[in-house]
Parts: sequence; structure tokens; C-alpha cells
Amino acid sequence: MYFLLANLSLVDFCLATNTVPKMLVNIQIRSKSISYPCCLTQMYFLHFFGIMDSILIAMMAYDRFVAICHPLYYTTIMSPRLCGLLAGGPWVFSCFISLAHILLMARLVFCGNNRLPHYFCDLTPLLRLSCTDTSVNKIFVFIVAGMVIATPFICI
Repeated sequence: MYFLLANLSLVDFCLATNTVPKMLVNIQIRSKSISYPCCLTQMYFLHFFGIMDSILIAMMAYDRFVAICHPLYYTTIMSPRLCGLLAGGPWVFSCFISLAHILLMARLVFCGNNRLPHYFCDLTPLLRLSCTDTSVNKIFVFIVAGMVIATPFICI
């Protein structure tokens, strides 16, 4: 229980510190610019920690279910190996999904006005700037969003 909670608190901390410092600097110096490599890096970690947060909460729901419904068997069911798998699975899954997002974004070509009126980099506004076909990216976004939304409900 506390192992998954520690993982969730680390992920929440990293999710908040991914965008907020750059956003605060941009607000303070009244600039909204971010370089493309920094944008991709920020987007990778935003998706990585966002996906992981959602899946870890589902894993914690299973942990709570076992603790409430089977309190005497909790230590047997939630072995250190299972806790490691429940915590490690979201790390691996989030890494691959976020990497796939970034690799699909890196192949896009941008032309014309390449300025986003945003304080941090996000996927949807960046897709609108591209002058190449973004249908593969959009399909991938819908598939991943469906998986990330459905996975916690299936796991619970």
C-alpha cells in the first residue's frame, strides 16, 4: 500500500514540476517561447507522468480492494513481487506510449507561423501548426486516450 502511494506521490510531484517552472519563468519575463526540442521533452514527460498517474490510481484501487475485502490475506496476495509489478507496469507502459507520441511528433514538418500562444507545450496545438498530414498522430492520440481511460476501469 505505501509502496504504491510513494510511487503515486513521486509521479504527482514530477507531473507538477514538469510544466510549472517553465510556465512561471515565461510569465515572469513575459515571453511565451519554447524551443522545439524543449517542447518535445516537456511533452514527453507530461504524457509519461499523466498516463502513469491514471494507471497507478487504478493499481491503488486494486490494492485497497484487497486490503478491505481480504484483510487477513493482504500480505499474501500483495506480495513484494506483485507490488513491484503493479508499480513497474505503468512505468514501462507510460515510457513506450510517450516515446511513440514523441517519435510521431518528431516526423512532422512545420511551416508558416510557428508560434504557439501558450505557456507550455501540448500535443493538440502543436498538431495544428503542422503542414503535413497528422491523421496518424490523431488516430494514435484517440487510441492511446481510449486505452488510458479504459485501463483503470478494466483494472478496477
